[in-house]
Amino acid sequence: MKVLHISGSGSWGGNEQQMVDLIPELEKIGVQNAIFGVTDGALHTYAATHRIPFIEAQGEKMNTFANYKFLKTILKNTETDILHLHSSNAVTTYVISDLLYGLKKPTVFSKKGMGSSMSFLSRYKYNYKNLHKIICISEAVRTFMKDGVIKPKNHSKLEVVYDGINVERLVPKRTDSVRELFNIPKHLKIIGNIANQFDAKDLSTLFNMMHYLVHELNYKDVHLLQIGKFTNLTDGFKAQIEALEISNYVTLAGYQDHATDLMAQFDVFIMSSQREGGPLTVYESFYKKIPVVSTRVGVVPEVIEDGVNGFSAEVKDYKSLAEKTKTLLEDPMLQKQFKEQSYALFEDKFNADVTAVKTLKIYQALMK
Repeated sequence: MKVLHISGSGSWGGNEQQMVDLIPELEKIGVQNAIFGVTDGALHTYAATHRIPFIEAQGEKMNTFANYKFLKTILKNTETDILHLHSSNAVTTYVISDLLYGLKKPTVFSKKGMGSSMSFLSRYKYNYKNLHKIICISEAVRTFMKDGVIKPKNHSKLEVVYDGINVERLVPKRTDSVRELFNIPKHLKIIGNIANQFDAKDLSTLFNMMHYLVHELNYKDVHLLQIGKFTNLTDGFKAQIEALEISNYVTLAGYQDHATDLMAQFDVFIMSSQREGGPLTVYESFYKKIPVVSTRVGVVPEVIEDGVNGFSAEVKDYKSLAEKTKTLLEDPMLQKQFKEQSYALFEDKFNADVTAVKTLKIYQALMK
């Protein structure tokens, strides 16, 4: 079986990471893979260094007339059995190409996130008759698509397959000490967060949590290490941190290569997002055996049973996040419980080999 994965993304995010986590596991079970993507983007660079066949789009963007025609040419010149779409603009490119040229290939789309709104054109393309299956990475995503996007006659196209982590990429490449790197004293507990500084990550709630933990709950032997790309929101976060008088308790580390390598040195991983599809960082924490405190977004309500294998709180509830973080940091036995139960859950559901087998079954069903 040959699968052509299509992504129009030029940057790196959860969609791209999940695709490259999936591909090597598909290879192990007999699936040949290639990627159709934009030239010189992050995915192109990754494919080149990891020997994944890559077909370069014509021009700087995927969604162009040249690529509608080029996709037909690719399929004519290859023995592709399945198209697997990984980005919204990949779906657009496919739909228009199919309308113009009749591609006649079983086609799957992996839906990761949940937007705050959906345009008429988006609803049309996700309900397109020749988009044969939509893989949702959580029940939350499936419910979002079912209730607000997909017509009842197409509900059978929605199927949940949880994201999986390829553990081979989690073999550490960095061995430096975060305490030395960011001057964090040894007696302080490290609360870690890995998130690029975008609105969906709601880092304002994270910093409000830290203020409440330090100044209201009087828990001061702690330091927040926030790792993630700076954006146009960063200056506002810096001002908030200063206004909350937590500058001595917070480090904004910016983007870090191989950030997950640093995760093993966290005492707690915390996530404050208000919108998520996955996220992969929760699964990575499970694998690294770092206890998790998170808002109830995306897949979190499905993978964290509050008080059993982690803690969760409502979106923006910084007080609950702080209280639960304090409880966890003060209870070594609870930390051990969360680590063990979450790791067992990871091995059962969130390893990429599990995802690959379930994805292959979808491919095979579409080819019958």
